[in-house]
Amino acid sequence: MLRSEEAADLLAGSDLIGLGMAADEERRRLHPEGVVTYVIDRNINYSNVCASGCDFCAFWRPPEHGEAYVLDRETLYQKIRETLAVGGTGILMQGGLHPGLKIEWYEDLLRDLKRRFRIHLHCFSSPEILHIARASGLSLRESLQRLTDAGLDSIPGGGAEILDDEVRQRISRRKCSTAEWLEVHREAHRLGLPSTATMMFGCGETLRQRVNHLEAVRRLQEETGGFTAFIPWTFQHHRTALGQVVKEEVTAVEYLKTLAVARLYLDNIANLQASWVTQGLKICQVALRFGANDVGSIMLEENVVRATGVQHRASEEELRRIIRDAGFVPRQRDTLYRVLYLS
Repeated sequence: MLRSEEAADLLAGSDLIGLGMAADEERRRLHPEGVVTYVIDRNINYSNVCASGCDFCAFWRPPEHGEAYVLDRETLYQKIRETLAVGGTGILMQGGLHPGLKIEWYEDLLRDLKRRFRIHLHCFSSPEILHIARASGLSLRESLQRLTDAGLDSIPGGGAEILDDEVRQRISRRKCSTAEWLEVHREAHRLGLPSTATMMFGCGETLRQRVNHLEAVRRLQEETGGFTAFIPWTFQHHRTALGQVVKEEVTAVEYLKTLAVARLYLDNIANLQASWVTQGLKICQVALRFGANDVGSIMLEENVVRATGVQHRASEEELRRIIRDAGFVPRQRDTLYRVLYLS
């Protein structure tokens, strides 16, 4: 098991190839079958209204803004129909911290979607869930239980950014603390609700703070075993307030080094996802030799990264091609990383 001091040294070091080889060896230990997975799903943002107003986000709008919205049900139904029509198995649905929506709205939405569609509902980040609980005058556990009873199948790792409160105070001061983000996932895991863990890096944090994030995730996984995957991506600075301060984006080398260190450090989380959405297909392909065993979704829809001006695209065939050309066997999976088809 990699120690935190070793992880920081590797991030600061210059041996990119050696680090990649070590991460690739760890990937082979965890996934000796040589398979790289992907999922067909859709990212649906049910609303862009948010009371948090994070400096790194170009997507959010205040309630009174002319571009503020909450999707109507028929629009949601159509998006899900389109997802199912192309072999999709799930939706990742998130919004902002909407000041006017309480838990009854979310319960009704989940029940409605479950009645109409056979689809996995991977919904609501930790900050959203905490906001729902507080707006509704409920405990975190009661809120999670009610959402689960209404049809919630798993929760995404959004809202983590960097799990270090000094960083969070600087870039997302009105959002949940490190301890609160972790407690949402801890409570979800206790209720049998799996989740993913994420990291948005390159937002001005130190390498030590990046390692602090990995350590927090590893400790919670040791406690609960509830994380299905770790998904790191890089801060996209265009059109954001934070981008006026942090103007240099993470390079491909730094991305690959961070991905490789994550694979070595989080040896208790089975799956590590490469981000073609922020890095593009070529770097995503290289990432498969730096510890990643998954390339995420074909993303029938994605709005948050696109709001910064980054618009990478990928079809199912393109993802399968880059996986094959990297020497792996492509397999479609579901949201919980279960392989669906053998061909």
